[in-house]
Amino acid sequence: MRSLTAGLGLRRQATPAFAGGASAAPSVLLRGERARRAFWARLRFDRPAPSCTGLAFTAILLAAVFVAGACRGGQYGVFVAEHGGIGDFVARGFGFAIRSVKISGFTDLRESDVLSLAGITPKESLPFFDVAAARANLEAAPLVKQASVRKLYPGQIVIDIVERTPAAVWQKDGQVSAIAADGAMIDELRDTRSLDLPFVVGEGANERLGEFLSLLDAAQELRPKIYAGVLVGGRRWNLKMKSGLDVKLPETDPLSAVMTLVALQRQSRILERDLLWLDLRTEGRVFARLSADAAAARAEARGKKGAAP
Repeated sequence: MRSLTAGLGLRRQATPAFAGGASAAPSVLLRGERARRAFWARLRFDRPAPSCTGLAFTAILLAAVFVAGACRGGQYGVFVAEHGGIGDFVARGFGFAIRSVKISGFTDLRESDVLSLAGITPKESLPFFDVAAARANLEAAPLVKQASVRKLYPGQIVIDIVERTPAAVWQKDGQVSAIAADGAMIDELRDTRSLDLPFVVGEGANERLGEFLSLLDAAQELRPKIYAGVLVGGRRWNLKMKSGLDVKLPETDPLSAVMTLVALQRQSRILERDLLWLDLRTEGRVFARLSADAAAARAEARGKKGAAP
């Protein structure tokens, strides 16, 4: 039987062969072939480690054991107290010790105070010095308003300080302190440099310093006669005059009362009279209390006047 192809006179065409330059389709490796290739790939990396590797691991292990023993026995604490931390000790050995500290902007603070606040000691090293913590500690000091701390390698620290300027003196519960314009306490008053500053007394008087300074401005030529401002009950001010006279101001609109005081002084020299206090809390009216001597003299004068024919 002849095939249909032969019967029709058709010739079978040979399958074309790929030329040597043509690329065959990528073959897919079977599972077994992949396993064999992975095995030989591993063999390339499974080579003996360098001879110094074991020595390095041994040194690290011994160092760890030594540190653990030192920590347990207390020797590490002694080492840190004498030489600082391990990191600082090593960094100093490589030339990163803090060799100089440049400080600017301080007037009332001493250099030793700045170094102590910043935590700078001979045991510190520049790489491990915490500038953020140093800045926070400096700005926590009452006298420091702002601070910046920078590292300059290989061994310098630069500190710039903005100090608070004393604006007044504040007395509370018998303690006298210098305060800034915002009322923040700077330091206890230890010398006479701040004695000429405005003086406020009482709980919360530091936080209302601006009010008292406005009263001083309104007093004009009477300002040198005012010794202190006393905040009464956290509500209103009394002016303590250098003569000992107390001037009671109202809770509302104390500036008008001060202007009234200025007018009375100009007209009748009221502050030069022998008075204990002067009450200006009622608008349009002035109340005064004479001292004991002035009251007795006034009573005697009235008696003589009444006895006269």
